Amino acid sequence: MPRVRGYQGYAAASLFLVSLLLMAWMAAAETWRTNFDVRSIDMSEIMSGGPPKDGIPPIDDPVFEPLAAISNLADTEPVISVIVGDDARAYPLRVLMWHEIVNDTVGDVPVSVTFCPLCNAAVVFDRRLDDMALDFGTTGRLRNSDLVMYDRQTESRWQQFLGEAIVGDLTGKVLKMVPSRLESFANFRDRAPNGKVLVPNDPGKRRYGANPYVKYDSSPQPFLYGGPGPQGIAPLARVVTVESVSGGREAWSLDVLRKKGRVETDAGLIITWEPGQNSALDSGRISDGFDVGNVVVQRKTGSGTEDVVYGVDFAFAFHAFYPDSPIHIR
Repeated sequence: MPRVRGYQGYAAASLFLVSLLLMAWMAAAETWRTNFDVRSIDMSEIMSGGPPKDGIPPIDDPVFEPLAAISNLADTEPVISVIVGDDARAYPLRVLMWHEIVNDTVGDVPVSVTFCPLCNAAVVFDRRLDDMALDFGTTGRLRNSDLVMYDRQTESRWQQFLGEAIVGDLTGKVLKMVPSRLESFANFRDRAPNGKVLVPNDPGKRRYGANPYVKYDSSPQPFLYGGPGPQGIAPLARVVTVESVSGGREAWSLDVLRKKGRVETDAGLIITWEPGQNSALDSGRISDGFDVGNVVVQRKTGSGTEDVVYGVDFAFAFHAFYPDSPIHIR
């Protein structure tokens, strides 16, 4: 904690310490039904990120408004967009920043829309598994600085970056990822004029539109990550992660895509970049963040192209979970 001076400084320091003690007390008071005897990782890899169980509250009853009713979103603000059939929905990062998980149904597909600010990982899951429709909460824990979720049905713990259960009765199960885009609000509006936009259930309860991680994506090191970093690229540089020809993953530096504009991979994917989307993790206001641009990843089909699952993640996170996979930096 930085050194502070004067009455206001001591007051701020006292409040900070009180909040830490309160979070520690709440974490100690947690109760879990998780079967900790079943796991695929060493429990020492999971650490507290500060908040207790559901201290970052997921959204279970999402509220949407039509595009015409939205007036507080800048054209360049980032949204996670999901389209299933005729049902098109946008989940602004100004909301997900404070909740990280939205349990929803798009079309006829039960989904969990997730965002981990510390990895810049926006992932949408089909939350159906075997004969269950799971719904997810936040554990307050991190692994490789990535959100560890839990399902409320068995309280197994899940790695958000992978969609894989790592502790509990469902260990080893993997959720299907749903194609989505991390795109500007303007791009979503242009391609889905009849779409709906997630709005806060209680607009005054959080500082929606503010970024509590000011300048995080220009930090030299990730938060609570002590693992090895990727070679030849800054840990918090953005990379576009896609399926490789071998069925694994590979990544392309966003800077490379910015220069090229378009890349075709050996796996038959087309990756394109264009300007016009704010970073959510730069300025104190998301709408003032620097331009990271819009990425689209599609696969050619007999009738045209179709969206596929991809990520625009921090390089350290991709390397942590796929240490043997390449990051193309040229």
